[in-house]
Amino acid sequence: MRIAVSADEMAGVAAQIGPELEARGHTVELYGALAPDQRPDWAWCSEAAARAVADGRADQAIVACWTGAGASIAANKVAGVRAALCTDAVMADGARKWADANVLALSLRLTSAPLLAEMLDAWFAGEPSADPVDQANVEHVAEI
Repeated sequence: MRIAVSADEMAGVAAQIGPELEARGHTVELYGALAPDQRPDWAWCSEAAARAVADGRADQAIVACWTGAGASIAANKVAGVRAALCTDAVMADGARKWADANVLALSLRLTSAPLLAEMLDAWFAGEPSADPVDQANVEHVAEI
């Protein structure tokens, strides 16, 4: 899978996200503080990673900033993106299942390396729900 990854600073697990994804067999495209010569600010780098998903250059994205909130907000401004700020594996699983989230937003402050691994396990194992109610919610979000 092609994964766009952005972080606004090299704090916490920022430098570990790309290598963890590559170890799982994914192709990674880096943005923000993770890539040379790119604007690292959370709004810009989160938008860039989200646009990679919306434009079809990436299948999914992971965006990160200190709290994860700003990265999530910026990514969600891009049409076709459903970014979910998750703080544990249960939230990551639920975001994939019930919201068909295609962008995982992380807090660099709260996410440890073991927690990152657990969240990625849940994220990639998660499948969008086939329940018509859940699908209707995802469709309605696209209409908003």
